[in-house]
Amino acid sequence: MTAYSKTAALMARGAHFLGSEYAVMCGAMSWVSERHLVSAISNAGGFGVIACGAMTPALLDAEITATRAMTDRPFGVNLITMHPALTDLIAVTARHRVSHVVLAGGIPPKGSVEAIKAFGAKVIVFAPTLALAKKLFRSGADALVIEGSEAGGHIGPVSTGVLAQEFLPALAQEHIVFVAGGIGRGEAMASYLEMGAAGVQLGTRFAAATESIAHPLFKTAFFRANARDAITSVQVDPRLPVIPVRALKNKGTEEFTAKQIEVAQAIDAGTLDMMAAQLEIEHFWAGALRRAVIDGDVERGSVMAGQSVGLVTEELPVAQILANLLSECEGALQKRLQPA
Repeated sequence: MTAYSKTAALMARGAHFLGSEYAVMCGAMSWVSERHLVSAISNAGGFGVIACGAMTPALLDAEITATRAMTDRPFGVNLITMHPALTDLIAVTARHRVSHVVLAGGIPPKGSVEAIKAFGAKVIVFAPTLALAKKLFRSGADALVIEGSEAGGHIGPVSTGVLAQEFLPALAQEHIVFVAGGIGRGEAMASYLEMGAAGVQLGTRFAAATESIAHPLFKTAFFRANARDAITSVQVDPRLPVIPVRALKNKGTEEFTAKQIEVAQAIDAGTLDMMAAQLEIEHFWAGALRRAVIDGDVERGSVMAGQSVGLVTEELPVAQILANLLSECEGALQKRLQPA
């Protein structure tokens, strides 16, 4: 990183933690963050993360094996905490000696962090509140990602800028904290690094990369969209706590409202309990996302995208995206050091 000396200095802790050249993680995007994109990001010096999503243990095993065949650099695996086979999925990561496991989608179940650390992997978690973040660090988490509402996919209610102001002063000196949500240019990276972040995570910026297997129509939807097109889903029934999802507005967003009504009626009828209801919602998103990413159905599928989608205007190789981000970040840092 000699060309990015200021950026390198601020990213040093994060890069050392990840074992990568740059402390730039790729967010785990189901159907998108698979072997091709993950290996390309790691090979370019960033840190790719496999999105396990709804995969079975056998599928995850095959995906890790395939990714290892495409890169000899570190990469992580993202596991959803509510996955019914979480214990088996952790066992798969253990067999492969995965270096970093990201636990997402809720509070890690009892014993999961310990099981991951037992085979020497680093545990990365998410937390919507500062109190929970501190608790997770006390429980053994090695690093934290704070992700603002500008992000694509499942999101919380608070913006990245506000979360950074709350979390980084309290945690960044003693802990590894990555910032995510709405980051599309290097100038934003520079700001969060200066505030104490060890690195950043981006998803939307990489989803339409040349190496992404996303359907050409999915990528074209990104190129045509602006920030206002990436909207959040609406919760229909307060008894059914649905984590909002940010995606490009289309017929699929309307169908999700209908799906929630259907699931709520099943709860009333006693044919679904709350856990099963939440899994039903997750299966809806997994299927809708696959239709968009793999089949190219951008009208009825879920085109998950963050508000930074307006900054994604063309298909570029991962290495070029990283180079642009780092150059922008370095330029911003250099300007701030120049005398007025």
